[in-house]
Amino acid sequence: MLTSSLPFSELRGGIPLALYLGFDPITAYALSVIGNFLPIPFLLAFLDFIDDFARRTPLAPLYLRILERTERKKDVVEKYGYIGLAAFVAIPLPFTGAWTGSLLAFLLRLSRVKSLVSILAGIMVAGVLVLAASLGVLSL
Repeated sequence: MLTSSLPFSELRGGIPLALYLGFDPITAYALSVIGNFLPIPFLLAFLDFIDDFARRTPLAPLYLRILERTERKKDVVEKYGYIGLAAFVAIPLPFTGAWTGSLLAFLLRLSRVKSLVSILAGIMVAGVLVLAASLGVLSL
């Protein structure tokens, strides 16, 4: 759950790690989805504060680069709305996922409740894709 809750690993790290540690696939999936989703409500609730704080720290250049990369990907979400947000989160590639999806929702000023539902749906689909790839059923 901890590995899945981190912004750089998310499900892509949590599910393979859980399988490696001997968890059965259903438990690995469930724990990873829960772990990936747990920080998202807090992130959406406090992104205004986090954004303001991050811009004033020594890590501001890194944060601004992440913002820049995220803003380049907002076309999909702007075009397709909440379904686009879910699809963006569901793609198990670098710089897509729940954390980046939350940042997109924040930047586009989307409804937090609807964004939570879309992000959860995206996490669940990404979990199935990562689990299938980890089990060798799907080649990504």
